[in-house]
Amino acid sequence: MSRKIILASAQIDMSYLLPTFAKLAPELDIHLHAESGAPEDADTVLCWHAPAGLFGTLPRLRLVQSIAAGVDHILADPSLPPDVPICRVIDPDMASGMVAYVVWAVAYRHRNFDQYLARSAQGLWQESPIVPTRLHRVGIAGLGVLGTAVAKALKTIGYDVAGWSRSPKPDLPDGIQGFHGADQLGEFLARTDSLVCLLPLTDDTKGFLNARLFARLPAGAHLINVGRGAHLIEEDLLAALDRGQLGAATLDAFTQEPLPEGHPFWRDPRIIVTPHIATRTGPTVVVTQLLANLARQDAGTPLFGAIDRQRGY
Repeated sequence: MSRKIILASAQIDMSYLLPTFAKLAPELDIHLHAESGAPEDADTVLCWHAPAGLFGTLPRLRLVQSIAAGVDHILADPSLPPDVPICRVIDPDMASGMVAYVVWAVAYRHRNFDQYLARSAQGLWQESPIVPTRLHRVGIAGLGVLGTAVAKALKTIGYDVAGWSRSPKPDLPDGIQGFHGADQLGEFLARTDSLVCLLPLTDDTKGFLNARLFARLPAGAHLINVGRGAHLIEEDLLAALDRGQLGAATLDAFTQEPLPEGHPFWRDPRIIVTPHIATRTGPTVVVTQLLANLARQDAGTPLFGAIDRQRGY
């Protein structure tokens, strides 16, 4: 397999993948963009937020592979040739990681653990009101593989769960109420105490989490964004928290990552910031799927995880 591959990111150190490549495919010609730039004869880019304009410098580019499920960072680069296939990673363990994070985030606020931690630090034995899970309404915006897994898990432990998607989802798990389209968004939001954003990032969903949407939620609702940073209008979130329209936010994705040191989210007690760790794909999965796609491409067979550019995912 004589392919030349660039590992590229403007946000993270891609060298973490090198030992896995050395173990699984030592014959491949691997280049870290941070060290060697972009060899003009490279035909494959494995990336997470590749440096702007990189794709346009590679006349032999045949494949762009994301190291995760998201590909919006690839599609956002205008230098990307129109005919080069783009693939996302499909990780069998990603759903379990996301489920664990979202279940924690919902329960943390619903069961007032933020208050208990503060009281514990003060040596105070004091209860907060306990609301049964069946009376706490969770809404999942985005009913793909991850959103459906999260909905099933929350329903299993007793939460009142509904989901919203842009188009109908006919095969939802039992007990999960489904909403779809712009006409049903208001009804979905009105019955949501904890809103989980797991939408793909497309032109239509950028800025989805905005002042108009927050105003349609019950007062004091909890926002959990485990989608993309660009889903959220940050100024609108802060204003909604100040008005009491939102009571809290748990955020794992941001427009700028790492989140800048002086960003107001860091010092706001109503906001929990985690560094994009809701779920993470391991290097073996990333490298194995890239190797499979290189072989499939050389054989002329369909690629694994190939995305539809028109839909954006």
